[in-house]
Amino acid sequence: MKNIYLTAVLIVTLMATGCKEKAQPMLEDDHKTEENQVELTDAQMAQTNIVIGKVEKRKIGHEITVNGMINVPPQGNISVTVPYGGFLKYTEMLPGSRIKKGQVIAKVENPEFIEFQRAYLEALANNDYLKADFERQQTLNDENVTSSKVFQKAKSMYLTNQATIKSLESKLRLIGINPSTVKNGTISTIVNVYSPINGVVREVYINTGKYFNPQDVLMDITDATDLHVELKVYEDDIPLIRDGQRIRFRLANAPDKWMEAEVFLIANNVRDDRSITIHGHLKEKNEALLPGMFVNAAIEVEAQEEYAIPEEAIVRFEAKQYIFKSLGKRKEGENTMNDFEMLEITKGNEEEGFIAFDFVDETQDIATMEVVLKDAFTLLAKAKNSEDEGGGHGH
Repeated sequence: MKNIYLTAVLIVTLMATGCKEKAQPMLEDDHKTEENQVELTDAQMAQTNIVIGKVEKRKIGHEITVNGMINVPPQGNISVTVPYGGFLKYTEMLPGSRIKKGQVIAKVENPEFIEFQRAYLEALANNDYLKADFERQQTLNDENVTSSKVFQKAKSMYLTNQATIKSLESKLRLIGINPSTVKNGTISTIVNVYSPINGVVREVYINTGKYFNPQDVLMDITDATDLHVELKVYEDDIPLIRDGQRIRFRLANAPDKWMEAEVFLIANNVRDDRSITIHGHLKEKNEALLPGMFVNAAIEVEAQEEYAIPEEAIVRFEAKQYIFKSLGKRKEGENTMNDFEMLEITKGNEEEGFIAFDFVDETQDIATMEVVLKDAFTLLAKAKNSEDEGGGHGH
């Protein structure tokens, strides 16, 4: 009985010792099962393109977000008026209509136009007689046959008529009538109004059949070749703005289509809301743009030095961004293990394949750690596969 008892105690002792020895590694490896950790053996690492290194600071372009509109400089806005007024007989123009230089944009009727043409024809008719009389009196005066008073009167009447002809020609051209057409006997009460530029009709103020005065504006047209972006920048960002800086902008109704401009004019007067206006030249003409359209824009101001990481070092999982921190190597039996930890980040500015970032956990020290700079997706796949197989980032 004593031998049987000793044997039983020995078996129990050995079992307890064996269990203890097997349980010990599990306690040492508890850190491996922590959330967001993953391991690779040296052999597994050799099959990847993973590169580990320190995060470096780089100069990354910094953008400020602003709002504004498409506009034109004052000289690009033209108000169409007709000297002497009249009745608007015809126009097809509507706000937004595109027009070309020399295109008929309206027809205007005014009985006074007939008077100008009649007076012009009369002055032309008198010209031959007055010219002949002036030349005859000049010859007689040179030969002392007639008095200089008669000669001076003939000269005055001829030159006055010449001035009248030139004045009436200017009036006719001003209202859009070609003097040569009148000379040929064509008289009209209706004149065409032509567009002086290539552009867009911004606003129409008068309807067909209505009488307007000489000072009344028929319509406003805008030079479509001189569109620019006009942006509002607030006081805190004003010192960052420089001529030549890049502007990216998009229309409110087309948020995925970015266009480019360049800062060319910075206003120097601060408004009551502590903002100024800056103007940007468009890099390319775009016929879809019209004055008055609202835009969202980003101005690329002076580059700032920030911690930045290659784009392929960042992985996305469940709508969050992560990078992998290297926890170093350790021995596990005959294998050398490489441990990594997923750390959540917030992305910053991006330039030439590098992205500035910060850790969500502010206790992390970017300057001292080593991270995965390349092929981070391989680690994400390993981490999530392990999770599916073992319920955590295990092995």
